Amino acid sequence: MNSKERGNAPGLLISFEGGEGSGKGTQVDRLSNYLRQIYGESNVIQTREPGGTEIGEQIRNVLVHGSSEMAPKAELMLFHAARAQSLYEIARPHLKQGHIVLYDRFLDSSIVYQGIARKLGTDFIEHQLTPFIVEDNMPDLTILFDIDAEQGLKNVFGRAQNNGETNRLDKESLAFHQAVNQGYRDIASRNPQRYAVVPYMHNGENATEMKVREIFNNLVERVGYRKP
Repeated sequence: MNSKERGNAPGLLISFEGGEGSGKGTQVDRLSNYLRQIYGESNVIQTREPGGTEIGEQIRNVLVHGSSEMAPKAELMLFHAARAQSLYEIARPHLKQGHIVLYDRFLDSSIVYQGIARKLGTDFIEHQLTPFIVEDNMPDLTILFDIDAEQGLKNVFGRAQNNGETNRLDKESLAFHQAVNQGYRDIASRNPQRYAVVPYMHNGENATEMKVREIFNNLVERVGYRKP
């Protein structure tokens, strides 16, 4: 059930997904800036997972910079703890006010990273844990930035040469990242009404931005969203 099917939550919830190095974060920023020009600063809320709240950012620090020996089940539960707090503090209040909420990663990340790549299985995450945490706050739209794992890692470590930053998940094996990216493709194929897939284009940030705007505008037209 998405937000337009919830009479008490007239806003829009849009999630952005993709493997490492897909350019996802850049496109979240660009769409957020574009939408704020149209709908106003206070009507567009941008956040990230894990993070976005004080508790979420503390959890993020553990997940991103913590021990590589973290148990997969511990990782799974930490992500969901941060998600629960984010929904409580950010998504639900703003959706009720009719705002647009943009998530840099959301529920599908747990299915893909922990369920598939960590091999915990998807059934419990998808059909029990996610409904318990997310309740009726399913995205109206999920945009997947699809990239080959090899190219994604090349982008990540090329960027790290400039800023010196990589995280715990960046350092996983190529096979891990291949499983992540294929997992996203499989979810997208099973959920064509919710997902829009944007293939990676080398040096194509501007073209990708225009495609994302087009996808968003199609959503607005389809559901009849109006700013509060």
